[in-house]
Amino acid sequence: MSRPLLLDLFCCEGGAATGYHRAGFDVLGVDIEPQPRYPFRFVQADAMTYPLDGFDAIHASPPCQDYSKNLRHQASGYPQLIDPIRDRLIASGVPWVIENVEGAPLPVQDDLFGAYGTELCGTMFGLRVWRHRLFETSFPIAAPRGCNHATRPLNPYRQSSRVLMAGIVGGEWSTQEEPWRAEMGVRWMSRDGAREAIPPAYTEYIGRQLIKAAKAGNRVTAGDHDEPWSPGSDDWYRQEPDGTIRRCEPT
Repeated sequence: MSRPLLLDLFCCEGGAATGYHRAGFDVLGVDIEPQPRYPFRFVQADAMTYPLDGFDAIHASPPCQDYSKNLRHQASGYPQLIDPIRDRLIASGVPWVIENVEGAPLPVQDDLFGAYGTELCGTMFGLRVWRHRLFETSFPIAAPRGCNHATRPLNPYRQSSRVLMAGIVGGEWSTQEEPWRAEMGVRWMSRDGAREAIPPAYTEYIGRQLIKAAKAGNRVTAGDHDEPWSPGSDDWYRQEPDGTIRRCEPT
């Protein structure tokens, strides 16, 4: 049976994509930087200009640095892309999701004016991480339950958490974030990639509701695309300035 096809914009190393794949989607990732660790089909291209037609659903995680409460003072020069990417997704006519950090201009719950959104935390899914993230959607959405901050989380940015992780695994600094990556569900990622990722549990939860919205409309499946839209899972592609797509060898 064919699966609906999701476009993952600003995909990075694939935390969101993994959750959507578990929820039942085939996934194509797009990022302006090479992403050799991305676990699904990949095109290196600008997410703000990449064509949106031919997909059943779209997820976007635009840069968060200029929205972050913790990093805003260091975020000079980072673009604020939530409003323009929202306009693109609305115009696409398919169900969509935007993910970003606390402080971003996204709704934290559905409101009376037609905006849909929620905030998720790792403890809602039994994880020892908090990693609060906001999700705006084109369909009604709600968190599965409230947060539970009764226990100390794993967090590589906190000294107390780094001591906790060192006690779990010991060894050199390079290995001390392994328990945290495992708890996040992103063992394949680099250190920096994991630090910017979301747990796949978030988008698996969102994706199970997104897939219902996608299946309710007319959908194009992965098998309906001509090459190069059906590359192998270990292939990735680059969009050239003239719009053509060429295959690249992963590094």
